[in-house]
Amino acid sequence: MDLTSDLKALIAKTDLNLSQQQIEKLVGYVELLNKWNKAYNLTSVRDPEEMLVKHILDSLVNGPLLNGENFIDVGTGPGLPGIPLAIMYPEKNFVLLDSLGKRVTFLKQVVYQLKLENVTPVQSRVEKYTPDVPFDGVLSRAFASIEDMVTWCRHLIDENGRFYALKGQYPKEELAAMDKDIELVASFTLAVPELIGERHLIELKKSK
Repeated sequence: MDLTSDLKALIAKTDLNLSQQQIEKLVGYVELLNKWNKAYNLTSVRDPEEMLVKHILDSLVNGPLLNGENFIDVGTGPGLPGIPLAIMYPEKNFVLLDSLGKRVTFLKQVVYQLKLENVTPVQSRVEKYTPDVPFDGVLSRAFASIEDMVTWCRHLIDENGRFYALKGQYPKEELAAMDKDIELVASFTLAVPELIGERHLIELKKSK
């Protein structure tokens, strides 16, 4: 199993541009995830090859659509999409928020071993976390619904910030149920090589 070659082949099927060093860090992350997963049960995906598609590529394809420099990944779990995006964009900053101690312990280890200077793991419930300055973007891959995401994360951005919800199928009903003061900025249909199923990125903002 040559994860490096496999990841390069997957990236070649996209418009993404990553250096050899970035590819090595992404593979290093998958190896850590695979190792810690046995004891910590961080993800239901057990096969590192599958992780390349379902975790790494699935996170990276959102990158070019994100605007800003400072992001928070809420309910990040084992660091998705935050860690892959932080590796791809070393000039941007990512706070990775999770309420579970074992996940944050894992994230601190990833940050230490991969020398990620632009990642800050934080253990907190999202409603109790108050940023010093509003974020440019709130990322969420794991929240149950858009309504929940907006409700819990409203205090993390101002009117210039964006909510970015990473979704499977287009969430038509969830968007219809949104609060009146939240508006849809854009929705993107994403292509993830070798992934079965739909992927969408939904961009929202607070109405002026």
